[in-house]
Amino acid sequence: MTKQDKTQEIQALKERFANAQFFYVTDSSTLTVDQVNKLRRKCFEQGIEMKVVKNTLAVKALKALEDDGFDPIYQAFEGPSSVLFTDNPSAPARLIKEFREQHDRPLVKAAFIDRAIFSGDDQLDVLVALKSKDELVGDIIMLLKSPATKLIGALTSGGQKIAGILKTLEERASA
Repeated sequence: MTKQDKTQEIQALKERFANAQFFYVTDSSTLTVDQVNKLRRKCFEQGIEMKVVKNTLAVKALKALEDDGFDPIYQAFEGPSSVLFTDNPSAPARLIKEFREQHDRPLVKAAFIDRAIFSGDDQLDVLVALKSKDELVGDIIMLLKSPATKLIGALTSGGQKIAGILKTLEERASA
């Protein structure tokens, strides 16, 4: 790889890291070519971009962003590395967990999720449990909707109770 090629690759990675809210650094080194192709296909189907990177170039691209929030993730770029870029924070973790039901890799080296860094494969279950923005908005709407639903139910049932009481009083008065 020539110096110009490296410079172009660093620039491309820099732009990709700058625009990514979520990315995972993984190790899929022991997978066969066929297994890697299956993993790439699953990534593509779920809208996850998988990119095999040179560690030094990835670290240089992150350092070029002049953002010290990436410091803890530099150590993840040792040994064979691939980066999974996504718009959903838990999608790569779910995909990895599902893929590892049949294979021993990929391993999660680190994950960058909205300025938070999760280090190590032991964080996989935590990453799977993360909710996407849409899921969180749905939860908030359900929480806001619940009291209103209860209030309407109480008012509706209260009206029936009042009508029943009035009917009973009316029957007593006419008897």
